[in-house]
Amino acid sequence: MLKKSDYYYDLPEELIAQTPVEPRDSSRLLVYDRSTGKTEHRIFHEIKEYLRPGDVLVVNNTKVLPARMFAYTENGGKVEVLLLKRLDYERWEVLVRPGKKAREGMVLRISDELSLTVEGRTETGERIVRFRFAGTFEEILARVGTMPLPPYIHEKLENQSRYQTVYSKVDGSAAAPTAGLHFTESLLAEIRAMGVTIAEVLLHVGLGTFRPVKEEDLAHHVMHSEYYCVDAKATEIVNAAKREGRRVIAVGTTSVRTLETVADEHGFLRPCCGDTSIFIYPPYHFRCVDALITNFHLPESTLIMLVSALVGRENCLSIYREAVEKRYRFFSFGDAMLIL
Repeated sequence: MLKKSDYYYDLPEELIAQTPVEPRDSSRLLVYDRSTGKTEHRIFHEIKEYLRPGDVLVVNNTKVLPARMFAYTENGGKVEVLLLKRLDYERWEVLVRPGKKAREGMVLRISDELSLTVEGRTETGERIVRFRFAGTFEEILARVGTMPLPPYIHEKLENQSRYQTVYSKVDGSAAAPTAGLHFTESLLAEIRAMGVTIAEVLLHVGLGTFRPVKEEDLAHHVMHSEYYCVDAKATEIVNAAKREGRRVIAVGTTSVRTLETVADEHGFLRPCCGDTSIFIYPPYHFRCVDALITNFHLPESTLIMLVSALVGRENCLSIYREAVEKRYRFFSFGDAMLIL
């Protein structure tokens, strides 16, 4: 039995990054070569030295919504509302805290422009709500919402754009695909000039990706579903690389999950959109992804389990211990790792 506790490691609290570094590509980079088992310690903008002409970098172009809002009950009680997943034009799946103030049928007022009615709840306790508004929802949300930073970040984010990738395009995420936060426009331009192609896929990141695994037996853990989309252009770029034996390098675990959801047994993609609840943990045979750029993830999280599926559990924990010893910065605003 694969156990949650098999993916625990000790992390000093002071290594949890509270603010992003400037510039973006000045973060540290741990490089792990699976063929030799060796690690190197570099700076992120030096990642160019490990890329070669013909490589395909696959990025997730989702954009984080200002998804955190405060609402008020008819009695004046205050609740926090966090958007998780859009169901249709007016209906969303949301997280409400405290949940006892969000019973079915209740109306919660956010502002003069926006209110919601609680229509039901999911098996895992989230609420299904219907928003009432006049105008464009996204424009109202930009006025009343704030960026939903993870709970382990306690510092105020002065520049909200630092929780977006420079290539973010499509509104819909409750959290950033954080491996992409290290890229600058100039670094991407240099990478393209080397002959590396960049393919864009979409996965709207929900909080399920970051939720703690409650089941000790991993076989019983169910991932929250997230919306993805792979278009014809990305399909063509990736499939050409697979046919010609060129590397497909995923930027972040969300790109990995999108590619592995869509890929057939030979690693080829087809254009499609839908919901994925793929849970990647050892043992897993990667069909499409050859290498990965990622951050350092929480102990016992589905994300460290995904990394372990690529490098092996013992290797993964050994790398993490080395990162702790070298005082790397961890989690969303932390440093990066390149797995080759």
